[in-house]
Amino acid sequence: MTKTDLVEVIYHRHGGISRRESQEIVDQLLARIKRELRQARRVQISGFGSFEVVRRESRKGRNPKTGETIQIAPKQSLIFRPSRSLMTRIQ
Repeated sequence: MTKTDLVEVIYHRHGGISRRESQEIVDQLLARIKRELRQARRVQISGFGSFEVVRRESRKGRNPKTGETIQIAPKQSLIFRPSRSLMTRIQ
């Protein structure tokens, strides 16, 4: 599913709004999610799942070609955890 698909679903499901308005709704929703994640806040969508930014500490790794030990820099990663109800529906 793409962003355009989401816009179309909203447009068809809510007959009283235009495609432009449904585009604005999707844009505002995604902008809010991005803003919350940028501030390292957890985003939880009931019945769907949660998004969270986690910090990965630096660690030692190995170059697979040379076998040389290297230091991997710390970084932030985005993780998604599906809700139990979503998991039961897709299994």
